Amino acid sequence: MEIFSDIVKLLLLYALPLFLVLRILFRTSALQLLLSLWRCVEDHCHVHQFFTVPRHNEQFQENSLYRKVSVYLNSLSSLDDSDCTSLVSGPKSNDVVVQPDMDRPVRDRFLGAEVSWKSEGHGENRSLVLRLRKRDKRRILKPYLQHIFAISDEIEQIPREIRLFTNSAAPLADGGDVDGRWRSVQFTHPATIDTVVMDGELKSKVKSDLEAFLKAKQYYHRLGRVWKRSYLLCGPSGTGKTSFIAAMAKLLRYDVYDIDMSRVRDDSDLKLLLMQTTAKSIVVVEDLDRLLLERKSTAVSLSGLLSSMDGLVSCCGEERVMVFTVNSHDHQLDEALVRPGRIDVQIHFPLCDFPLFKSLASSYLGLKDHKLFPQVEEIILSGTSLSPAHIGEIMITNRSSPTRALKSVIGALQTVKTNIRTEQQRLTGSGSSRSSDESPEQTSVFCRESVHTVREFRKLYGLLRMGSRRKESVDLSSGDKEGSKHEP
Repeated sequence: MEIFSDIVKLLLLYALPLFLVLRILFRTSALQLLLSLWRCVEDHCHVHQFFTVPRHNEQFQENSLYRKVSVYLNSLSSLDDSDCTSLVSGPKSNDVVVQPDMDRPVRDRFLGAEVSWKSEGHGENRSLVLRLRKRDKRRILKPYLQHIFAISDEIEQIPREIRLFTNSAAPLADGGDVDGRWRSVQFTHPATIDTVVMDGELKSKVKSDLEAFLKAKQYYHRLGRVWKRSYLLCGPSGTGKTSFIAAMAKLLRYDVYDIDMSRVRDDSDLKLLLMQTTAKSIVVVEDLDRLLLERKSTAVSLSGLLSSMDGLVSCCGEERVMVFTVNSHDHQLDEALVRPGRIDVQIHFPLCDFPLFKSLASSYLGLKDHKLFPQVEEIILSGTSLSPAHIGEIMITNRSSPTRALKSVIGALQTVKTNIRTEQQRLTGSGSSRSSDESPEQTSVFCRESVHTVREFRKLYGLLRMGSRRKESVDLSSGDKEGSKHEP
């Protein structure tokens, strides 16, 4: 009776005047206003209970329940009848997707009970709040969460949109950058395994390795290993490393996390970023050799980088692929980086050889053979080559005339060959013009072994010179004696 009297007082003091004002100002239907007022009264009387689902747990890792609830809410058929929703473009240009406005309650019904979800907070501190009646809690809470799991798992089996994530600068000490570290956009790179230009046998092996990884969860667990795979892509710029990463993402249907090391504050910050990546993702660190070369100017240490590859922080999530790229051959890297366990697969992307050139000509120009092919093969076999990206760009520019495209490729190859020959002549000329008295310490061209060779050569030259002087002195002295004998 006391609760009923409190409700009556609230209606008389607040609800009725508010109802009249809203009715006049917004001309809202009387039924909707009455429902809103009734919910306010229920909340005031503590009829409902609230459950918070944070986006991240205490270790700053993604809360999988948050993701599953988000997927589930986006699938609700009641969104079409909601008072406020968001319209966003879908995977295709003409697709329009309806999404809930999480700043307003999203209502759902389960087993005859009404529940609602609402978003609170911003960025990494965002949470989803479930609201339901106390009297329904024991009856529906567990079955409702199981229902959410089942629906979200079913939806995630459908090929999903791939996202590209990039990290922003480290947060400021005063709590800046409250919107989180990872920014994402739809990943629309068109490359696939079939369109990547590389050796056919190697492509088949890599594709089989990736497909086997997708099915290897139980196998890895039986071995007591984390379900992850790491790749090292070696090759000069323009040889197709980035396109290959995009093709991997398309084949696996994984999101891509591209880590910008210049925006990483220290080793702890790198760990935090890795812990915030999700399952079914490819984590990319590009130009690893340049990063190690400039290690003194970067905040991430070698030990921090090694820990990210196979340390405990790399075990914070499963079903991940880590990809590192270098612009040089792997033997120039520290052995600790490329040892088995840190790098599982190494793939080399060379400059364009003739079989690769023929593959490019087939893809870009539709040519299986041409009278200029032997000329291209001769130049390439002489040791001159270009990157596949360079040759591909020439073919795209001249795609309307395959013959002109091949002539342009030949011209570019001959220019490179001429430049190499000129550079070799310049180095040879500068080497021969050096003074014989120049010490090895005055030049940085020689390696350590070369310095020893030069020193030994100079010692030998000195001994020979001394021997020739002694012989010359002996000949002269003997000549003087003979001359004295013949003197009259």
